[in-house]
Amino acid sequence: MAKDPDQSIDITGEVCPMTFVRTKLKLERMRPGEILSVRLRGDEPLRNVPRAARDEGHSILSIEEVGDAHIVTIRRA
Repeated sequence: MAKDPDQSIDITGEVCPMTFVRTKLKLERMRPGEILSVRLRGDEPLRNVPRAARDEGHSILSIEEVGDAHIVTIRRA
């Protein structure tokens, strides 16, 4: 079980590419190893946010469906 996230953001109201821009900016302000919980909605952010985070070297710890949204848990590289 992953530990509780250090930070969290809700980007359910955002559209791509702002979904990952907001996520990236949040990750950049965090320390290596910290965990970010990202609440998002829709197929495009669900594909793009985890892929873009992996491309930047971060780890995807989990992707959970929660009602009409998803929670993507990312460990900062």
